[in-house]
Amino acid sequence: MDEADRQILRRCRVQLVNELQVAPLWDVLLTRQLFTPAMIEDIQHAGSGSRSDQARQLVIDLETRGSQALPLFISCLEDTDQNKLASVLRVLRQAEKQNPEVIRPQDPMPVVVRVLGLTPEDLRGKQGPSKATPGKLAPVVLGPEQLWPGKLRPEVLRPEMPRPVDSGSGRFSDVCAPEISKQNADLAYALNADPCGHCLIINNVNFCLESRLTARTGSNIDCEKLRQRFHLLHFMVEVKCDLTAKQMVQALVELARRDHSALDCCVVVVLSHGCQASHLQFPGAVYGTDGCPVAIERIVNIFNGAGCPSLGGKPKLFFIQACGGEQKDHGFEVASTSPEDRTPGSDPESDAVPFQEGPGPCDQPDAVSSLPTPSDIFVSYSTFPGFVSWRDTKSGSWYVETLDGVFEQWAHSEDLQTLLLRVANAVSQKGIYKQIPGCFNFLRKKLFFKV
Repeated sequence: MDEADRQILRRCRVQLVNELQVAPLWDVLLTRQLFTPAMIEDIQHAGSGSRSDQARQLVIDLETRGSQALPLFISCLEDTDQNKLASVLRVLRQAEKQNPEVIRPQDPMPVVVRVLGLTPEDLRGKQGPSKATPGKLAPVVLGPEQLWPGKLRPEVLRPEMPRPVDSGSGRFSDVCAPEISKQNADLAYALNADPCGHCLIINNVNFCLESRLTARTGSNIDCEKLRQRFHLLHFMVEVKCDLTAKQMVQALVELARRDHSALDCCVVVVLSHGCQASHLQFPGAVYGTDGCPVAIERIVNIFNGAGCPSLGGKPKLFFIQACGGEQKDHGFEVASTSPEDRTPGSDPESDAVPFQEGPGPCDQPDAVSSLPTPSDIFVSYSTFPGFVSWRDTKSGSWYVETLDGVFEQWAHSEDLQTLLLRVANAVSQKGIYKQIPGCFNFLRKKLFFKV
């Protein structure tokens, strides 16, 4: 969608959220291929699932549906007798074509400064009689042209004077890392788009009998936590369940072939059984419901520069909840151990299956010579290569439960790598058996989620 159409949608967003009737739109949107059934389902589950939440998510997602999304949407409104909204959008779009200056981003907000070192007499000439309490001055709202040297001195925030931020515990920390890093494009990725990108969650729970893989009870809890979490982080979340190895690859290729040019990031989450596998770059493999493995490095390389050029230079994040092998880590004694973190009555299971020597029939690796240097890639593993990954049948996996909690508390103030360090430390202190998440970080900058 071009910028002019995007601005029209954003200008009308409040009216659309208040008045749009979404129920009659679903079939028409599918017929005109504006959204897939999975996308419609995701929109229907947005927020509380209310009409207004669905309408808001529909308008947000519409910006990512191509150059003809707005005129097609207007036609959908007309087909469902929502002619008032259709007319508003059509008139604005025609006006923009005739005069591009009509539709423009909203004017910047006026500058708000706190006046220091002035008496009420200094201000009366600018804003009339002062109503300020003796000894105090109320904030003054001024346009930039009204700031005169020697009189007004705005209280500014400089790098050496970091902004205090709420740490999530009711206390304030001294430094707001995102604010400082985001000011310098060399230090942090810019996640300015809203939504910032697609998030695909592949949740494999039930496996065919021939695979000899057990059902992954508790994985649906993980899936729902991550669906809600990444939605709150401004991603368009799509969930696909119980896919064979071939279907997994197809879903990933379909995602990679989408136009991400208006987006800033992409997330892939895989919840499945896993195993060790021969590799050159990224260890491990995950299983489709048919028992065929797909190498992690193959998943990652679907999104390389050749397969997904519109994500070039943008962060591509992969979160893998699966075993890396069959080894069970009993841990080792330390001087001071954390309290036992295992819930009474819980039933931990592993996502381990035997080591697969070499690629199987469903896992043909890309040619080594065709693989570009990995960049802007972050792969987070729930466990160390070769070891099992524990999943509680009642509360979900240790990794996802911790990841969700850490993101909820710290994503507003810390970068991705720091968040994952917190996850690793917390998971390492759980249970009788031990587990340590890890990552392969090929990002070029820090990444702060949009919250």
